[in-house]
Amino acid sequence: MRRAIYPGSFDPVTNGHLDVIERARKLFDEVIVAVAQNDQKRPLFSLEERLDFLREVTGGIEGVMIAPMRGLLVDFAVKQNARAIVRGLRAVSDFEFEFQMALMNRKLESEVETMFLMPKEDYTYLSSRIVKEIARLGGDVHEFVPPCVVESFRKKLKL
Repeated sequence: MRRAIYPGSFDPVTNGHLDVIERARKLFDEVIVAVAQNDQKRPLFSLEERLDFLREVTGGIEGVMIAPMRGLLVDFAVKQNARAIVRGLRAVSDFEFEFQMALMNRKLESEVETMFLMPKEDYTYLSSRIVKEIARLGGDVHEFVPPCVVESFRKKLKL
């Protein structure tokens, strides 16, 4: 069984994330979408909300599981019996950070490889941070995130 981990904060999940999940699923028998719990960050959406969004939007994709993750990514990967970490690269600006993380993960656990996938061209500019800013300023985000997220923005930001 070829299993991969696709980690992130997913605050919120975007259509670019979904594109990477679908691409990864074509390459692996199972993809575990690992939603990071980071006490250092202040996400707009709670961990449970982020997990629920992902469960809703990936429910129809066979072989995709959603799980919370705390601690080191490579430790999580080993516990899940995954041999690969999938990371999305939108632009060259993402590469340096992701490359450093991949090398450090390899140093910590040599049996876990990192794969970089580029999203569809329509999503290369898309990030959760930008989507949140657009939503906070009252902009329309329906092209960038799944409908459940659009509705949650309306409620949370009282739009």
